[in-house]
Amino acid sequence: MAVNTCLVVDGANVVGSVPDGWWKDRAGAARRLHERLLVADTAYDEIVLVLEGQAKGGVRPGRDAHVTTVHASRDGDREIREQARLAAEAGARVTVVTADRALAANVSPAQVLSPSWLLDRI
Repeated sequence: MAVNTCLVVDGANVVGSVPDGWWKDRAGAARRLHERLLVADTAYDEIVLVLEGQAKGGVRPGRDAHVTTVHASRDGDREIREQARLAAEAGARVTVVTADRALAANVSPAQVLSPSWLLDRI
């Protein structure tokens, strides 16, 4: 069965949008975001959380329930574009959560929503 809707989350961008001391513990901040996504009641069939850098130490790569965590091998933006492309090719309606304007301009035809939109829902 194909995924109908997919939310691709720019983990660094979402974590970085809240000045709560995340920079002192990037792995812990990524883990907390992952935990919130796991219990979130969203309208998406699948959530893909893309992590990069030190944040990768907070969540192992792979699938947990409806959340798939992907560790970016290079930069997060490249991996986010790739995950959005793969989901679209699988027939999903894709939404990307980021505040990065350059990234947002390069994930078409995916819908782009802000980190605050996601944080308000989880």
